[in-house]
Amino acid sequence: MYVIDQQNDHRIEQRARMYRETYPAFAHWAEGYGVIQHRDETQVRVFDLCQQLVCEGRFKGIDEVLEILSAADRLTSAAMWLVVHMTYSTKVDFSGIALDAEDFKSNPQGHTGGSLNMVPAYVAYMVANRLAGITRSWSMGQGHCVAAIDAVNVLLQNLYPEQAERYPLSDVGLSQLARDFYSYAIADDGRPGVPLGSHVNPHTAGGLIEGGYLGFAELQYVHMPLPGERLVAFLSDGAFEEQRGSDWASRWWRADDCGLVTPVMIANGRRIDQRSTMYQQGGLSWFYAHLEQNDFHPIAIDGRDPAEFIWGIFEAESRLQACSAHIHAGKMCYPVKLPYLIAETEKGYGFYGAGTNAAHGTPLPRNPRDDETSRQLFNDHAEQLFVSKTELDDSIARISQHESDNRVPEKHHALCRRDVVLKTPTEASQYEKGEKLSPMSAVDERLCLWHLANPDVRVRIGNPDELRSNRMGKALDLLKHRVLKPEDGVAESIHGSVITALNEEAVVSAALANKAGMNLVVSYEAFAMKMVGALRQEIIFARHQKELDRTPRWLSLPVIATSHLWENGKNEQSHQDSAFGEVLMGEMSDMARVVYPADANSAVACLDACYQSHGQIWAMTIPKQEITTTFSAEQAQELVEQGALIVEADDTVDVELVAAGAYQLRVCQEVRQALRDNGIGSRITYLLEPGRFRLPRDEHEQAFVSTPAEQSRLFDNAVRLRVFVSHLRPEILLGICRPLDLGHDRCLAFGYRNRGGTLDTQGLLEANQCSDKFIVAEILQRISSGED
Repeated sequence: MYVIDQQNDHRIEQRARMYRETYPAFAHWAEGYGVIQHRDETQVRVFDLCQQLVCEGRFKGIDEVLEILSAADRLTSAAMWLVVHMTYSTKVDFSGIALDAEDFKSNPQGHTGGSLNMVPAYVAYMVANRLAGITRSWSMGQGHCVAAIDAVNVLLQNLYPEQAERYPLSDVGLSQLARDFYSYAIADDGRPGVPLGSHVNPHTAGGLIEGGYLGFAELQYVHMPLPGERLVAFLSDGAFEEQRGSDWASRWWRADDCGLVTPVMIANGRRIDQRSTMYQQGGLSWFYAHLEQNDFHPIAIDGRDPAEFIWGIFEAESRLQACSAHIHAGKMCYPVKLPYLIAETEKGYGFYGAGTNAAHGTPLPRNPRDDETSRQLFNDHAEQLFVSKTELDDSIARISQHESDNRVPEKHHALCRRDVVLKTPTEASQYEKGEKLSPMSAVDERLCLWHLANPDVRVRIGNPDELRSNRMGKALDLLKHRVLKPEDGVAESIHGSVITALNEEAVVSAALANKAGMNLVVSYEAFAMKMVGALRQEIIFARHQKELDRTPRWLSLPVIATSHLWENGKNEQSHQDSAFGEVLMGEMSDMARVVYPADANSAVACLDACYQSHGQIWAMTIPKQEITTTFSAEQAQELVEQGALIVEADDTVDVELVAAGAYQLRVCQEVRQALRDNGIGSRITYLLEPGRFRLPRDEHEQAFVSTPAEQSRLFDNAVRLRVFVSHLRPEILLGICRPLDLGHDRCLAFGYRNRGGTLDTQGLLEANQCSDKFIVAEILQRISSGED
């Protein structure tokens, strides 16, 4: 084996030398630039790529390709130079002069090493687009490496308007960029004062996800592009141990409904203060074997060289295209071995401290503003990265050729410009008042109608466990589990739309990634909590886009929590948790729509409203057991529009019962009857969406919440006593609905008191002092004491 490898190495060295000797332009490029060096293997790979591009008619000769590749080297070096300035300096000077003490920040910050490693990768993405004449999409899991993206984007002026205005390609513009990076500036309204952040954000041109939660990009990338689209996904070796489930990508990819995906792992070998699990298991050799066992085709590239990334992107796509052709010709079966680039490098390559723990953040020994040795180290290493303005301008001109290729700039790539509008089903879904049925069964039927009305819209159903048990059997039979080997007589298909895995993060990520389509996620309420990190990242990103008047146009996502707290008595208290909705009500209510449908019609109305809106997460807590239908279809529509609705009332109202939750509505109806027996008039108001009645926290929430007039019509502040009976913890409901709280003397609140065990629904209500008998006793005591 060693002899074969030795012979292969010799042959590669021979070929590289022959190309250099035959083609002067190739020899010039092969010399590298600054810290960027091209290995013999890279040279052979690039020569083959040049020939391919010439044969395809993209270029007349290899010299044209090599000019662009040389420009890539210079752009990479300049961007790395800019990254270290963003960490340490307040001044950027295109003359390349050494910086003085006063030119450095008093508090340098940045994930410098990871950002330096990302620069050649992101430059290569840009240059691969130029060479192919195609604008691919990109995503990045390690969002803290945003300095690399911003540096390259600013140099290429691939910017959204707010950054383009603030960061022109000049000493002034780049100095402003460096000063803004970790400036902690804040505007008068409390928002960040500069269009720049420590992670990918809506100011980042072409950014899709923040990447603040490591591992979610790994779970999402395979579900992102549609057929005909291409995605390059930059991933982190640290995220490999952070989040399980990325190993299943080949299990989900299909040529018929997925675009080309190129995962690229930046393998720089370190976490903040230790080696990653991968390296402790046996290093990259172990990881290559692991990938092969999970139906990937690992391809090693030199992570220090942009040319290797460029070649790797073309190689990965070519392999996947060839596999797709064989699948369509019946010559291959799924799973396809997805090409997977592993960019081997050292943390912070190209600058002082590469490969050390310090390279994770600020690699210099001390702050160069105060320490002469560190200042000299900065200037010496920055000099190795410096590119003159003339040379840089020439390189930029060779790479930025969008008009000649008739393609959109990368800031407008396909995945960040989704706009999905569904056709409303012509068939209505209406249930008679008094009819008993499962609200989840109604959702099941309605989802099928939405799909049948929009058959060409890609669907992803996130299912962490028991879709049929959760009353979604019709949808499962229609859309089917996505599997590699379907069993006869089971709702399974190679091309199924139901993503099933015992991993909540993986299945919710499939739905979050499918922004070109229609999605739904169903989980037990208690276990939906495991999805909150992924959902919160999405909610925050979308809200920030809205604040910039770039409200996303992907179809809102319903995340249904069922088999919920009050239905899960038999499964012990671990299954009895209302935190899912409670946590999401902490997010901005115009983006996180937390609703508690009470019956079939209100559940259907919520689903319809969700699919007619954009850029929101709808957290729906819905019963799966049979429930008596309380609202007509028209009332349900009104309930969704208003957030609350008066259900029934006596002529004289002393007590207002406010129900939030299906079983709580039933309790309120029982309480109302008992109060009537005691000569006390009452009315019931159903509270579907508590967030509509909160104190707004900014102008967007102000426009969303109920107006004072609407609120006073729905809730009578003249009553002697207002009583909340809640699916969730009563303290949280009162905090959210602060305007509805009449004070300690005139307000009672009942709900989940953290009591549970092996009980039925009635037992849970009694254990949490939320049964009709306990509530009636409390009301009578309060009224009696008030009369005294």
